[in-house]
Amino acid sequence: MLLLGCIKEVSDYELAISLPNGLSGFVPVTQISEAYSKLLTKQVAQGELMEELSSLPDMYSAGTLVRCIVTNIEKSDDGRRSVKLSIDPKKVNKGLHSAALAAGMVLSGSVLSVEDHGYLIDIGVTGTHAFLPHQKAKNYIKAVKKGPDLKIGQNLNCLIVEVKNEGRVVCLSIDRSEVAASIATERQNWALSNLLPGLVVKARVQKVAPLGMKLTFLSYFTGIVDFMHTDPEKSMNYSPDQVVKACVLSVHPTSRAVRLTLRPPFLHPGGAPRQLPGQRMGAVLEEATVKAFYKQFGAVFELDDGTLAFARLKHLSKTRKSFKPGAFKEGCKHKCRIIDYSLMDEMCVVSLKHQIIEARFLQYQDIHTGDVVQGKVLSLKPIGMQVKVADGIRGLVPSLHLSDVILKQPEKKYNVGDEVKCRVLECNPGGKKLILTLKKSLVQSKLPVLSNYEDAKPGLITHGFVVCARDFGCIVKFYNDVKGLVPKNELGSEPISCPDKVFYEGQVLKVMVLKCEPQQERLLLSFRLSSKPGLEDKWKCIPKEKQEVKYQIGEIVDVKILKKKDNGLEVSILEDEDNVVAWIPTLHLSDFVATSELLWHCLQEGDVLPRVMYLSDKREHIILSRKSAVISAVQEEQVVRSFSEIQPGMLLTGYVRNVMPFGVFVEFPFGVTGLAPKVSMSDKFVTDTKDHFVVGQTVIAKVMSIDEEKQRVLLNLKVSECSSGDSAAESFALLNQYFKELKGIRDLLRRGEPSICELVPGKRVHLVVQDVREDGSALFSGSSVTGLTVTATRYHLGDKNIAPGEKRKALVLHVDALTSEVYVSLREELLKQRP
Repeated sequence: MLLLGCIKEVSDYELAISLPNGLSGFVPVTQISEAYSKLLTKQVAQGELMEELSSLPDMYSAGTLVRCIVTNIEKSDDGRRSVKLSIDPKKVNKGLHSAALAAGMVLSGSVLSVEDHGYLIDIGVTGTHAFLPHQKAKNYIKAVKKGPDLKIGQNLNCLIVEVKNEGRVVCLSIDRSEVAASIATERQNWALSNLLPGLVVKARVQKVAPLGMKLTFLSYFTGIVDFMHTDPEKSMNYSPDQVVKACVLSVHPTSRAVRLTLRPPFLHPGGAPRQLPGQRMGAVLEEATVKAFYKQFGAVFELDDGTLAFARLKHLSKTRKSFKPGAFKEGCKHKCRIIDYSLMDEMCVVSLKHQIIEARFLQYQDIHTGDVVQGKVLSLKPIGMQVKVADGIRGLVPSLHLSDVILKQPEKKYNVGDEVKCRVLECNPGGKKLILTLKKSLVQSKLPVLSNYEDAKPGLITHGFVVCARDFGCIVKFYNDVKGLVPKNELGSEPISCPDKVFYEGQVLKVMVLKCEPQQERLLLSFRLSSKPGLEDKWKCIPKEKQEVKYQIGEIVDVKILKKKDNGLEVSILEDEDNVVAWIPTLHLSDFVATSELLWHCLQEGDVLPRVMYLSDKREHIILSRKSAVISAVQEEQVVRSFSEIQPGMLLTGYVRNVMPFGVFVEFPFGVTGLAPKVSMSDKFVTDTKDHFVVGQTVIAKVMSIDEEKQRVLLNLKVSECSSGDSAAESFALLNQYFKELKGIRDLLRRGEPSICELVPGKRVHLVVQDVREDGSALFSGSSVTGLTVTATRYHLGDKNIAPGEKRKALVLHVDALTSEVYVSLREELLKQRP
C-alpha cells in the first residue's frame, strides 16, 4: 500500500513516520534507497567510516513529507503491530515506466551520485536516467540547511521538467516554488496502477456523508475524504458539484481505493504540516468538549485552545464493558490527556483512561536522570535486564547494576513480570536510551545526584560506583556518564598499596569532590570524607570563644592595603587587635569591571579603603567586597541566606562567577549560586555567551525556578525582566555611582600622574603634530600631555591636511588612564561649541 507520511523522528538506524488517521510506521536504514544500501554494505565489509556515507540525521529532518510503501506488518508478543515502510523509489514508483513519464509530473527520487554539473537521481524507473542540474537544486539546499550539497540516499520531491528520447532521459527540478505550483492533470496520463500519494489535484465533490465525502478527480478517478481530513475551517460545509483542491493520501494496491485530504498544508507539493508545541505533549486537560462521536472509530474533541483532538475507541474508557456511548454526545465535557500528535492529521491524540491521565511518564522526555521509577521485568539477558517503565518506555539495567554485589545467577533473584524499583542513571530521549540501576545504595541514597560536571563543587559529598581499580587509584562513575579519579593518596586515611584488592567493580561508595574542571570534564575525588572539612564544617572546628570574634557576612570594615598582587589586594582590617589579614579580589573593587582594573592600577600599598564588606570565609581567607550594589542588597536585606529561602520571581543582586558556552553562573552573598541558561541571558539573541558577560560583573538576576532535590537555581538576566519597576531611577543611580567612583579614581591619580587628571573630556588643548600614520590617524605631543599617547582618528582630523611639526588646537574626547592614552578631535564643529 502506498501512503503519504511525515517524518516524526530521525535516529541513526530508522525514520519514525507519522501516517494518516493517527497511525505510525518505521523506515529502517536499509529501506532508504538502493545506492544508500550499497554504501552501507561496503562500509560494513571494510569496517571503516566512509566519507560519502551520511547518517540519517544529516539528511532527514522531522516535519518533512515522504512517499512510503508498506513492506511488512510485524506483530509483537504483546499483540502490538508495527508497520515497516520503505521510501526506496524503486518500490514507491514501481507502477511507473519510461513511456508513462510526462513533464509536470511530481514523484519521489533519491540521490544516486554527485556529478560536476548536477546530480544523477534514482526515480525507480528501469531504463530511465534522471538528471538534476545544480541550478534547479540550489534554492532547496539553501532552505533545508543540511550542508552545501545533496547527499547519496537523500529523498527528494522531484518535478519532471523535460522528457527526452521517449522517457529514457528526464530533466528534474526540486526548486520549492516550482514543485509547489504543480498540479496533477489529465495530460500527464496518470493511471490507477501508478497513481502516487502526494499528488495535488482539482476534484469535484460527488457525495457528502456524516463520516466524510466522495470526490471525483482526473476525469474518471474517485476517492474518499474521511472526517479527519476535511478542512477544519470549513468543517463539513461542502456541497455536491463543488470544486476543491485535494491531495492524494493513500492508494490501496488491490481495491485501488484512493483516500484524499483537503487540509491546507498538503495542498501544495512540498508543504509541511503544523507541529505541536513541545509543552503540550503530555498535558492534562480538565475539560475537552465532544465535537462528534463515531461508533466504529472514536470521538473528536475540541481542546481549551480551540484545536481538535481525536481519541480512539479503546482510549474512551478503561474496558469495553465500562464504555457508555451516552457520555459522548456533542457538547459533553471530559478530562483527558494528550498522549500523541498525528502530524498527518494535524491533530492531538488524547486518552480518557484514568491510568494514563495519572501516569507519571508518557514519553522518554518526561524522565530525568536521578528519578526513582517503578518497572516490570521483561527479560533477562547476558547484557542485563530489560525493564518496562511505562507503555512504550523501556530501560536496560546493565548486569553490573542488578545488585549492590555482582550476581552470577540473576535469574535466581529476578523473574519475568516482577515489579522492581530502579533509579535512572542515564536518559537520552533522542536515542530512546534509558539506563537504570537496581543497586539499593544508589536507589535509596538521599545525597545529591551528580549528573553534570558543573554541579561538582569542591566539598560536595555524593554516592558513586567504582568502574575501575588500578595501581594509580579508582575511577568512580556517577549519573549521565560523569566520572572522576580518586588518586591513590585519597583512597583512605591509611595508605593502600593494592587498590584492586580493596575495591571491586560496581562497588557503591560515598565520595567527596576535591576539584573539578567542567570544560575539560576532569574530576578529582576523595574517599576521605573527614580529612578536609567542607565549608559548612569549618565553623565547627573553631573554638567557641574565637568563633564569636569572627566577622559576620555583611559587616562593614575599613581596611589598609598591605600588598598588591596580580588578581587582588591583600589588606589588614583596621580596628582589629589581631591584625586580621583579608583579601579583596580585583573584580570585587567595584560594580564596574573597567573601574575595578583602574582602581587596582591607582591604589598603592598603605592606602586605606573605607566601607568594605565582609563577603565570605573561603580556604582560610576572609574575602571582602567593595561592590556598592552588593553591599546595598545585604544592608537592605534583599538577599537569601540559604537555598531554602529562594522563591521564584525574586530579584537578587550578585556577580558573575563563570561564563560557559551554555550560560552564566551567578553567585550571591551567603554563597548561593544559580545558572542563567543561554536563552535567558539577554533580550538580544545570544550567539556567544562571552560577548554578553564577563567574570566579576555585577548583575541583577530574577529567579525563574528551583530544583530542591538537585539544589539548583535557574535565573533570568534579561534586562526587561530584571527591573523592580522604576527602571529610570535605577539607571540614574548606577550612572551616579559610576561617576562618583571615577571622581575618586581621579583624586588617586593626582598623586602619581597629575597631568592625566587635568585632561577631562571637552577640554581644549594646544598640541604639536608628531606623526601621520598610514591609516590616516595622527599622533600628537605637547607640554600638557607629557608622557601620554595622544591620538586623533582620520575622521576627527576634519577636512584639513596636517603635517608633522604643525601646531593645532584640539578637543579631548576620551582619557584612558589605564593605558595612558588620550583621544582628541580637531573638527571645527566640536571646537566651536567650547568657549
